[in-house]
Amino acid sequence: MGSVGASPMTGRLDAVEVSTGEAPEFSVIWLHGLGADGHDFEPIVPALTLPVATRFIFPHAPVRPVTINQGMTMRAWYDILSLDRFRVEDEAGIRASEADVTTLIEAELARGVVARHIILAGFSQGGAIALHTGLRYAQTLGGIMVLSAYLPLRGSLEAERAAANADTSIFMAHGSYDAVIPEALAVDSTRSLEAHGYAVEWHSYPMEHMVCAEEIGDISRWIARCVSAAAAS
Repeated sequence: MGSVGASPMTGRLDAVEVSTGEAPEFSVIWLHGLGADGHDFEPIVPALTLPVATRFIFPHAPVRPVTINQGMTMRAWYDILSLDRFRVEDEAGIRASEADVTTLIEAELARGVVARHIILAGFSQGGAIALHTGLRYAQTLGGIMVLSAYLPLRGSLEAERAAANADTSIFMAHGSYDAVIPEALAVDSTRSLEAHGYAVEWHSYPMEHMVCAEEIGDISRWIARCVSAAAAS
């Protein structure tokens, strides 16, 4: 295991970084869920079987009031205005987080990591932002991983999506017992993506709003395929 620690990133987000070896060849920008922080998924790194040295970047979302939580302040990528996530969305917050994640991508490019070697990942709210940003990013990414999440601002996707990521691998996984973000929302999002021509690798697990061991194994194999695809391109 390489370095572990908090490090300031370009822009307004700080992040935890974990490197699995010297001179990482791949970068994974992994966004946490509502109310968590960048440390939330840090422990998952040793459980992953990775084919190349990889740098994991776990940014901390800004602290903001969250409407459905009685306006309490917590780390959130955007406000949640209603439990009907497709009806009322915090577009300004989503687009602000898109800009923040784009800054993180550009910081990796400045380190010498090519775009095809960068994977966007996220859980819950973080997964929604990873998907939203990845589909609109102007350079081809190595993959987009969406855990227990859904497609936000889907009405604007057709006009805003980037041709560069039309064929980028998308991994979507969800728990069939998820009461926080019902699996039906993720299934509906997957169908919307497929209607736009995206190929989605879908996984469902008998779990709640969480990550399970079987899912971690599937994530490892998917990252390995992303690495192989990037090497072949």
